Amino acid sequence: EVQVVESGGGLVQAGESLRLSCAASGFISDDYDIGWFRQAPGKEREGVACINPYDNTTRLRDPAKGRFTITSNNAKNTVYLEMNSLKPEDTATYYCVVIKSYFYCAGFPDHWGQGTQVIVSS
Repeated sequence: EVQVVESGGGLVQAGESLRLSCAASGFISDDYDIGWFRQAPGKEREGVACINPYDNTTRLRDPAKGRFTITSNNAKNTVYLEMNSLKPEDTATYYCVVIKSYFYCAGFPDHWGQGTQVIVSS
């Protein structure tokens, strides 16, 4: 059974950085990405960034472009989301997901973590 567990959320000030970690277990085939979705209060969930751990192809959605980096450490079965220049609008619960690569980090993940909260104060 695939499981993903997030860590690394917290409270930061605008302009600061934060790194989220996602530890994955279970077999994940090469047509799946591991990545991050987020949900802000009162808003729908949205894809942020995903990576295919087999070939390190990354898929960045608009919230991530220019400020966030996603990487994979296959030896540790862990995916990281490095978030820089954080803004108050990045405040959300961030979920690690396992999702078909062809969804391009949008749509319907197959597996979700419990989420980790990120709060960015102005």
